[in-house]
Amino acid sequence: MTLSHRDQRREPRQPAEGVVRVRLSNPQPLEISGQLIDVTTGGFRMAHGNTLLTAGQVVEFAYQNASGHARVVWTRIVAGKVESGFLVMAAGA
Repeated sequence: MTLSHRDQRREPRQPAEGVVRVRLSNPQPLEISGQLIDVTTGGFRMAHGNTLLTAGQVVEFAYQNASGHARVVWTRIVAGKVESGFLVMAAGA
């Protein structure tokens, strides 16, 4: 028996919407604006139009009433649409 991708998730996702902005400084300064798709207690997913985000990059983020630093966990490009998943980092990490 195989588990679906959804069944393997550690935290429940809550649908979300609104603008999210991420900034990275390495390898070069870049700000990306996109749309929030869903959130968890430990992360979020956004849709955007930039293919430069790669797993492992650390970004500053801001959306709704949340901000901080997060690590890019994955980025996928399907049918011209770009989505990335982020793990929010604890303060001081």
